Amino acid sequence: MLTRPGADVRLLFLTRIARLFAYGALSVVLVLFLSELGLDQGRIGLLLTLTLLGDTAISLLLTTTADRLGRKRMLILGATLMLLAGVAFALASGYGLLVLAATIGVISPSGNEVGPFLAIEQAALSQAVPDVRRTRTFAWYNLAGACATAAGALAGGGLTQLLQTFGIGALASYRTVLVGYAAIGAILVILFTRLSPAAEAPLAEVAHPLRHPISLGRSRGVVLRLSGLFAIDAFGGGFVLQSIAAYWFHVRFGAEPALLGSIFFGANLLAGLSYLAAARLAERIGLLNTMIFTHVPSNLLLMAVPFMPTLPLAIGVLLLRFAISQMDVPTRQSYTMALVPPDERSAAAGVTNVARTTGAALAPVIAGPLLANPALLSAPFVIAGALKLVYDAALYLSFRNVKER
Repeated sequence: MLTRPGADVRLLFLTRIARLFAYGALSVVLVLFLSELGLDQGRIGLLLTLTLLGDTAISLLLTTTADRLGRKRMLILGATLMLLAGVAFALASGYGLLVLAATIGVISPSGNEVGPFLAIEQAALSQAVPDVRRTRTFAWYNLAGACATAAGALAGGGLTQLLQTFGIGALASYRTVLVGYAAIGAILVILFTRLSPAAEAPLAEVAHPLRHPISLGRSRGVVLRLSGLFAIDAFGGGFVLQSIAAYWFHVRFGAEPALLGSIFFGANLLAGLSYLAAARLAERIGLLNTMIFTHVPSNLLLMAVPFMPTLPLAIGVLLLRFAISQMDVPTRQSYTMALVPPDERSAAAGVTNVARTTGAALAPVIAGPLLANPALLSAPFVIAGALKLVYDAALYLSFRNVKER
């Protein structure tokens, strides 16, 4: 059998870049698009929740069967659902079609990973590189995604602003971004067909086709504990999804799409650079300590954003927060891989990612009504920061004595 792990690593980096570019572009304009369609904040929040819940169900189904039915096959299916969701949103004018597309398609309102891609790609990367290079590989993998998200946010905001400058209506300009999102979904379908057999699960895994579909044995207890904690963190983050934060800047300070794109271009670029710093820091103080000791100050900065009296100060605090807030991402991914045996990594990544998506999905339906109330407009930032601090404390107390494999 012909194997080419190096080529697969490069291909997975490319698919990550294309996907996150689309997510970044969409996240800047998604809530603005829904608002322009005439939806109120309550229905927008509900739609975002349904979007994430649908992504969760799809992710759980595809990631927990990928090792048995084929990782390549599940990735192609996920990209197809992304393509269809983009087309449906671009053509939709009624709430019913939006709900249907949000539930069964793959749409990212946060600019972050949704769907089955991350878990399957993590598992494939983990077996393509030595364990000693895993954290650093994840750092570069996340850096590539963050830079793509940043570029997508800049492109999405800039394109809609440019189109509106030339007299194209706001709604039509937002639909253009959705068409681009669907086009990138089609590109991903093509790219995933080039993945080699080396990316598939080890033979020891596929030799047991009747094993439990979640594929967790020895690591079940650890994965469930991590999943519960990750869900709390993501629930907090769901109050300030990138699309919600963009809307908050638009309402609070009147920021236009081009400026919103620039804000989140800088934010995601800083987050991407922090991934490399996280890998170096983890080599010195460990994965868990890096996750905790960078996350706490970032949450305090998040809570401070709405108390800034001017737009430049609010942007400055947000950018400072992003400079350290994502340092736990590659370390969290590597830490999860380090706690479970190799033949359970796809399922472990899938279950923990589903827990995060589920947690994030529950927040927008609460955040929506808060955004509709001028007195509570900034409450999502405070709630998010407080919940994330609870997660930090619980994670440290639960795992400070657990040894990595």
